[in-house]
Amino acid sequence: MTKMRSLLFVPGDCEASLTAAGAAAADILVLDLQSAADAERKARARGLVREYLQGRPVGTRSEGLWVRIDELAHPEAGADLGAVMPFQPDGIVLPGARSAQDCEALATRVGHYEAEHEIAIGTTRIIALAATTPASVFTLGGYAAGGKRLAGLAWDADALAAAVGAVSARDPQSGLTDPFRLVRSLCLFGAHAAGVAAIDGVHPVRADTAGLERACAEARRDGFSGKLAVDPEQVETINRVFG
Repeated sequence: MTKMRSLLFVPGDCEASLTAAGAAAADILVLDLQSAADAERKARARGLVREYLQGRPVGTRSEGLWVRIDELAHPEAGADLGAVMPFQPDGIVLPGARSAQDCEALATRVGHYEAEHEIAIGTTRIIALAATTPASVFTLGGYAAGGKRLAGLAWDADALAAAVGAVSARDPQSGLTDPFRLVRSLCLFGAHAAGVAAIDGVHPVRADTAGLERACAEARRDGFSGKLAVDPEQVETINRVFG
C-alpha cells in the first residue's frame, strides 16, 4: 500500500518547482493543475504535467505521482482529466469535494479513461479534499459510500475560512481556532469511518519548522496518517514524525 505521510503540492505550470520536487522524497507528489488560474497558465501546466508523467520509466507505477484537477463542477475539470489520464497518474486529487457522490462521479469518469487507454481498471485512486464549504462539512461522515477508488480524505482550513468570511482559521501561534478544530476532527473521524487515510491540512508558515513538527506530532497523536505540504522543505519533518 502506498504510504501517505507526506503529500507535496507542486504547481503544474512551474518547471523549476516540478524539477525540484523529485528531490524532496515526498511519498506523493501532487502535480497541481488547479493552481493554474488563467487559460495560458492552464495550457502550460497541462503540458508540463504530461511531460512529468511521461518521464517515469516505462511500465512502472511509482504510486507517488498524483494530479489535482479543478473542482468537479468546474468547466475545466473534464479537460484536466482528459489531458493527464492517458499518461497514467497514480491518482487524482479532487478539490472541493461536496460529498461521496462527487467521488463516485469522478470514479466513473476515471474508469472510462482507464478502459479507453488500456490502463488496469481500478488502479487510479482518489483523494478527496473535502470540507471546503459549510454544506460539505455535514457530509464528512458519508465517505464510506465514496467507492473502492477512494484512498484518502483531507481538508483545507483556509478555503473553509474564506467560505464563511472568517478573518482567519488560525490564532497568532498558527493553531486552529475552535470552529476549525471541530472540522479537523470531523475529517479525521470521517476518514476512519470510510476506512481511508486521514490526511491533515497544511501548516501555513513555510519557515516555521518547530511549529510544523508540533503540528505533525499532534496530528499523528490524534490518528492522522499524514499531512499536506506546500514546500519541499516541509517534507523531511513530516516523513520523520509520521514515520
